[in-house]
Amino acid sequence: MSKTDPCNSVTLTGRLAAVTERDLPSGDTLVAFRLIVDRPPGRRGPSGRIRVDALECSAYLAALRRRLLCLPEGASVEVTGSLRRRFWRSANGPTSIIEVEAVSVRRVTEAAVPR
Repeated sequence: MSKTDPCNSVTLTGRLAAVTERDLPSGDTLVAFRLIVDRPPGRRGPSGRIRVDALECSAYLAALRRRLLCLPEGASVEVTGSLRRRFWRSANGPTSIIEVEAVSVRRVTEAAVPR
């Protein structure tokens, strides 16, 4: 693949949070989770504090869902997948969210998570 070819692929390393299993109206089951990712050192707050982003993620593959449900919250993980935009109807009308659709999650040591 050349650098000009379109590619929707992400790899993120962070801490696992808010892991929940949900059944969708379509009948599909997913595990939704948040990945807490530190911002790079050059993008820290004025006081030098580490700033973080909380990224919404989802997993549809059965084996991956089982693995996520067994990991403790706060575990350091590497997530690979792609960005997806999901749409649904809410009481306020059409709604959407952009999230990481995970295809793999592996536990990493705390030292592997950048600070």
